[in-house]
Amino acid sequence: MIAPSILSADFSRLAEELAAIEGSDWVHVDVMDAHFVPNLTLGLPIVESLLKVTDIPMDCHLMISDPDRWAVGYAQAGAHNVTVHVEAATDPVRIARDLRAAGAKAGLSIKPGTPLEPYLDILPEYDTLLIMSVEPGFGGQSFIPEVLDKVRTLRGLIDTGHLNLLVEIDGGINADTIEQAAEAGVDCFVAGSAVYGAADPARAITALREQARSANHRFIPA
Repeated sequence: MIAPSILSADFSRLAEELAAIEGSDWVHVDVMDAHFVPNLTLGLPIVESLLKVTDIPMDCHLMISDPDRWAVGYAQAGAHNVTVHVEAATDPVRIARDLRAAGAKAGLSIKPGTPLEPYLDILPEYDTLLIMSVEPGFGGQSFIPEVLDKVRTLRGLIDTGHLNLLVEIDGGINADTIEQAAEAGVDCFVAGSAVYGAADPARAITALREQARSANHRFIPA
């Protein structure tokens, strides 16, 4: 799965930028509040507007303080997947249940330096786990390959039936890094500049998807 990040899109023409990625699996929307991370992007009113102009499932990544209060609003608005950061959540189990009750998939995210093991017990409450492969807050950063150890741990637990969730990765994903992430066991790849920096975003999505499929031996090549 490829989820282009509109953080790399032209904010003055977001409806057109969404139309340019028709055929993507999800569209990734980074919500930042200038508190949990130092950057400020967009919030629920913009997400509500975007939902009116696209049928692409919306993947909202909330890099915000107090997600316990705000996350469910994105689910109620119609987001397909709503991800909160474990470092910001007070009660991640309750958030997951509230998101699911509101009709969205529940996603949990961890920063590059956050260990996975303390949160393994709560992962059955979630549908997706987003591994950050850069420090959250800004696009265009370089991929941190050490986070793939977390992906491999997750993939092992999923393949042996101990967990049932989708593994997503965000940060520095492009033609040079997607194959190693796929080999580690990632299911969904967030790509910003690799898509929106291309002359043909739709073709870039297809190329990234094919690279991931060829590298991830869990898929049967087309």
